[in-house]
Amino acid sequence: MSETCHNLRALFPAQSDINATLKCDSEHHRRLALRHHAVTLEIARIEAELDTELKARLEALKKQRLALLDEIAEEHNA
Repeated sequence: MSETCHNLRALFPAQSDINATLKCDSEHHRRLALRHHAVTLEIARIEAELDTELKARLEALKKQRLALLDEIAEEHNA
């Protein structure tokens, strides 16, 4: 499955300002956005079989990314 559409702007189209909000409002929001990006890049790297020995970690990373998205959405809507 392709991971190319996991940027925050694409995932939260109704809130087009989410990237600016996450990066500017607080250090916590900036860290969430950076962690989400790092997890997405690692998933893509594993799926591209650059590190086939890490495929077992793939599902855990996807769950981590979903948890981050839940936290981002919750805080953005607060």
